[in-house]
Amino acid sequence: MLSALLALGLSIPAADPMPASRTFLFTNDVKLMGLEPGKTARVWLPVPVSTADQDVKSVVDKLPAKGSISREPIYGNSILYVEGAADQEGMISLSLTYRVTRRERLAGPDKELDAIKTARLLQADTMVPVGGKSVMLLKGKEVPSEPEKAARLFYDTVFGHMKYSKEGEGWGRGDADWACDSGRGNCSDFHSLFIALTRWQKIPAVFEIGFPLPEKRGEGEIPGYHCWAQVQLKDKEWFPVDISEASKAPARREYYFGHLNADRVLLSRGRDIDLVPKQAGGPLNYFVHAYAEVDGKPWLRVEKRYSYRDVGENDQ
Repeated sequence: MLSALLALGLSIPAADPMPASRTFLFTNDVKLMGLEPGKTARVWLPVPVSTADQDVKSVVDKLPAKGSISREPIYGNSILYVEGAADQEGMISLSLTYRVTRRERLAGPDKELDAIKTARLLQADTMVPVGGKSVMLLKGKEVPSEPEKAARLFYDTVFGHMKYSKEGEGWGRGDADWACDSGRGNCSDFHSLFIALTRWQKIPAVFEIGFPLPEKRGEGEIPGYHCWAQVQLKDKEWFPVDISEASKAPARREYYFGHLNADRVLLSRGRDIDLVPKQAGGPLNYFVHAYAEVDGKPWLRVEKRYSYRDVGENDQ
């Protein structure tokens, strides 16, 4: 992989013999509000699990009732499901804390990604067509037949076309055609556009989503989610990209083509998610926040808070 990239004339930062890592506590606090006292709600939450890039251990869980954890069959996401009754103030509270050791991600094997059917990673999602309007961005450009070179072309194309911006409306849905038209958005919009292009070139691609941590060690709240993508450029080898982070930090443009820093936690993969047990509503666009239903309808009055605290590797 590295030799192929160097053949393109790219400057790829050398990886440390031992990839950088970070150990921290990640807390997900959820509060359903505005319910009738005693009213039952169904609640689903994504559960971070150990992967090739992170080790996860549950530390604390405060739930309104006994829950169950299942794996959904398409992407292997781990899902906590619980049914709880609102208290006298019309609230249902949940709190989950995990101890996470996250490592810098380099290109390489990943058994969990291999377990996802390749055919699914070449198919369209509701907001990510195979190609779609994104192909217009390649007008006048020759798309290489080699997957490594094609992926780099798509990375650079999205980098050059998109501006990281949360202004106005429409951003954050991961709508590839909208991103193509608008030329702006957040991480979900950047990577939806990239995935539309890679799948058009028959390169398997998976959407990954979780939460970012500031580079400075310490503790505090996490204001929002973060997502990125991985593509399969060779059999049994996966290649990560984070174009939106590269857009925010152009000096690291080369780094984020083939690397992910350790300042993040992965919660789930994929789009158009059916939960376990299945929700009454339609598939979720992506699954990073708690999802709740009351009487078979989505409950939107949900307060979400995410926080972190760095700890030593041997601390509990």
